[in-house]
Amino acid sequence: MTDYELMVIFTPVLSEDEFKSAQNNVVDFLKENGGAPVHSNPWGLRSLAFPIRKKTTGLYWVLEYQAPSDQPAGQAGFNEKLKIQLNRDETVLRHLITRLDKYAVAYNLKKRTNIKSEEPKPVEA
Repeated sequence: MTDYELMVIFTPVLSEDEFKSAQNNVVDFLKENGGAPVHSNPWGLRSLAFPIRKKTTGLYWVLEYQAPSDQPAGQAGFNEKLKIQLNRDETVLRHLITRLDKYAVAYNLKKRTNIKSEEPKPVEA
């Protein structure tokens, strides 16, 4: 299993229930196709750097997940199927899938669990 991070920008006209339902649809798709969600982080409504489909704000959501990395020849991979699913969804303005290396996974885990790094010791003169 390989670690990935998915960032999705949903249209801002969704209600809170519709936003959660859209997130659940993606998580259900992951589970049905052999993936496993690790952590979900809804950021909420944020301003966009530039208008997308005449919208200046969007509902951001970040999902860390694990998915199978190798597929038999001639079949679409897991992330390709996920991209097709996201492109079909009219509530999705943009999405980005990033493969995480071991350092990014460790950083995200540290950030989630709020583990503080050791404070530098004062230098005695």
